[in-house]
Amino acid sequence: MKKVIVLPAYNAARTLEATVASLPKGTFDEIILVDDLSSDGTYELAVKLGLRAVRHTHNRGYGGNQKTCYALALESGADIVVMLHPDYQYEPRLIPFMTGIIETGVCDVVLGNRIRSRAEALAGGMPVYKYAANRLLTVVQNLAAGQNLGEWHSGLRAYSREALLKVNWQANSEDFVFDAQFLFEAAFLGLRLGDIPAPARYFPEASSINLGRSLVYGLATLWAMAEFLVNRTGLASTRRYRSPI
Repeated sequence: MKKVIVLPAYNAARTLEATVASLPKGTFDEIILVDDLSSDGTYELAVKLGLRAVRHTHNRGYGGNQKTCYALALESGADIVVMLHPDYQYEPRLIPFMTGIIETGVCDVVLGNRIRSRAEALAGGMPVYKYAANRLLTVVQNLAAGQNLGEWHSGLRAYSREALLKVNWQANSEDFVFDAQFLFEAAFLGLRLGDIPAPARYFPEASSINLGRSLVYGLATLWAMAEFLVNRTGLASTRRYRSPI
């Protein structure tokens, strides 16, 4: 199976080289970086590092960046696509285990779960308010979607080609709620979701949204959950829950 790692990047020049250097050699076939019009030389560094790099002509946002990533990965013939934030927050050595779960046919989507325990998450530097919001949202999202994921908000994810072809992610938001929408849509389609423990690092250079953006993200996540529920109960049929054209 062809395995492609995609890096949705925005102002990641300070952490990109460390992220790429930590990727386990021989466990992937290609790296694609999509730069969302960074101002710190991220694209130029990616080219210097020998990555396949594409730069947006305007800033599209986190979800819009992922859309370009997945389109390029599918065009390249990827059978498994790993999305990794290039901020060196997540542990890339877990990637072969995640792709292995998909390759053996156990799951269609695998997430890295940063919340193995409260003590570990907080010791790793996760802000208390983010931990609390993560726990609350994950509980209600699992209940609504009938899942048992350790968390729904990870920036380390692996998808089968089938999952990327079935889910209508092209119709998703171009902001951070893209990820939640994708998982709700995958659950709606009956795709198999799973996760593995994924310790995360928190440090000044790692990307993070502030409290205000976090509140907006939380509300958008709840709205995505409501959309899932009205589609699952048959009360509505929205564009995101229809097959891709």
